[in-house]
Amino acid sequence: SQSALSTLDRAINVITDMRASMGAYQNRLIAAISNLENTNMNLSASRSRILDTDYAKETTNLAKAQIIQQAATAMLAQANQSAQSVLALLK
Repeated sequence: SQSALSTLDRAINVITDMRASMGAYQNRLIAAISNLENTNMNLSASRSRILDTDYAKETTNLAKAQIIQQAATAMLAQANQSAQSVLALLK
C-alpha cells in the first residue's frame, strides 16, 4: 500500500514537471506567433505604402526640394561673399 502511494506520488511529480515544461513551451510558441503576426502586419502596411506611392508626385517633390536646397546654398554663398567684400573694403 505504501509502495503504491510512493509510486503514485512519483508519477504525479513527473506529470507535474511535464505539464510545467509543456506550459513553458506553449508560452514560447504563443510569443513567437504574436511576433510573427506583428511582423506580418508591419510588412503588409509597408508593402501597401510602397504600392500606393504616387511616384510622379514624389519625384516632383524631390526635384522641388533639391532646387530649393540649391537656391539656399547659392544664397548663402552670395551672402558670405558680400560679407567678405564689405570686410575687404573696411581693411
